[in-house]
Amino acid sequence: MAEDFVIGLDSSTTSVKAIAFDRRGNVVARAGEPLPLFSPQPNYYEQNPDDWWTAARTALRRVTARLDPTKIRALAVSNQRETFVALDRSGAPLRPAIVWLDERCKGEVEGFARRIGRREIHRITGKPVDYAPVVYRLAWMKKKEPKLFRRIGTICDVQSYLVRKLTGEFKTSWSSADPFGLFDLKKKRWSPAILNALDLNENQLPQTFRTGTVLGTLTGEAARLTGLTAETIVAAGGGDGQCAGLGSNILAPERAYLNLGTAVVAGIYGENYRVSEVFRTMASCSDGGYYFECSLRAGTFAVDWFVKNVLKIDPLENPSIYRELEAEAGPVGPGSGGLFHLPYLCGVMNPYWDGDAAGAFVGLTAAHRRGHLYRAILEGIAFEQLFAVDAVEKVNRRRVAEFAVIGGGATSDLWLQILADVTNKKINIPENTEASSLGAAIAAGVGAGWFTDFREAAGQMCRVGRVVEPDPASHRQYRKAFSIYKKIYPALKTVGI
Repeated sequence: MAEDFVIGLDSSTTSVKAIAFDRRGNVVARAGEPLPLFSPQPNYYEQNPDDWWTAARTALRRVTARLDPTKIRALAVSNQRETFVALDRSGAPLRPAIVWLDERCKGEVEGFARRIGRREIHRITGKPVDYAPVVYRLAWMKKKEPKLFRRIGTICDVQSYLVRKLTGEFKTSWSSADPFGLFDLKKKRWSPAILNALDLNENQLPQTFRTGTVLGTLTGEAARLTGLTAETIVAAGGGDGQCAGLGSNILAPERAYLNLGTAVVAGIYGENYRVSEVFRTMASCSDGGYYFECSLRAGTFAVDWFVKNVLKIDPLENPSIYRELEAEAGPVGPGSGGLFHLPYLCGVMNPYWDGDAAGAFVGLTAAHRRGHLYRAILEGIAFEQLFAVDAVEKVNRRRVAEFAVIGGGATSDLWLQILADVTNKKINIPENTEASSLGAAIAAGVGAGWFTDFREAAGQMCRVGRVVEPDPASHRQYRKAFSIYKKIYPALKTVGI
């Protein structure tokens, strides 16, 4: 059989990447295009949805220029989650897309949650009440932009917007619908109760399907614009977090993914639907199952904040600064000389669900230098992962043995060792670090009929690059430090911080 390929199209917050893979998960061609992000006022973040399509078709065109388009069997989309655009009845955007980073809806969260009931929203959607899901931004739009809200014809996540451009079909996957906070995660349908509270109906939202389902083939216009053929299959992909889990072969409870990106997101697989205050439940990109996901909004964001705003160093002008800080932080040793960092610069999701929480350095003395502060930031983020995984293990009744670590932070050897030592888990670094694109490509491979199921697909297309083992002595030190760390937020909360 002649070699054929699939494409994982990763439409993230700042770029769109089109990566072509063969059946063994090898990259055969790639292209990327930047995405503009606008902030019209503090804590507001928007994008032009036309930019999603322009970047996607440009990236695809660059890939098809390097491969025989007739050999590309299928593609699937991995999309930035909790980002949406409202379209009128003709399909034109009513306003710019509101991006997941946006905080404008904070004032609507509690009022809307009371209408449904906090426990009921959690039971239906798997999400504890927090401003992240799209539902609260829709509540904001209904209150603040009522004329536009009444003109809504359809509401798109990024995947359904691109799928409509590619195929003409208004469809998405369960795992892309799920982050809306409008989706009954157990029943796999839009929730009538939540839609009614917004005066919306399910016809205004895309049809939803299991990841890997064939959603359609390309229209003639889409084929012309992308360089693909009209026979190219578009399969259901998923949210970028869940696609990253699939692209890291996280399909058993003993393994978890850990994405060290702008935010730090960890996901542990479970077969059965469970809800808990210690995690948010997400639909898996697979044949079934769920991810019990823990999220910290300030991951590499906290590191960059420290470098740019505290040290007053521009990494573009001094690109070696991160290496310098790692060299200074390494000899400091576990515990950062008694210094702790609470990484709640952007509030806290699990386990406290406090959008107004603040970050802090605790235990600062004149003996501490910038290497201590830098290491304390890395350790604070690692302590949050220990906090999270301990809690999920108790609910899931299964021990996590290893993390597959991806994202920009995975390039830091110091951070990887800290994570291994703090959590006492083996750290695997996948051979292919573009896990979200690979997860979407696996979905495309299933849709194209390459594999019988997702476990076979992930087993064929995912490989481990290297492993970091925990140091038992360091872990014992960190366990003692953790007993102090977990008291910091409750103590600060009592004085109003």
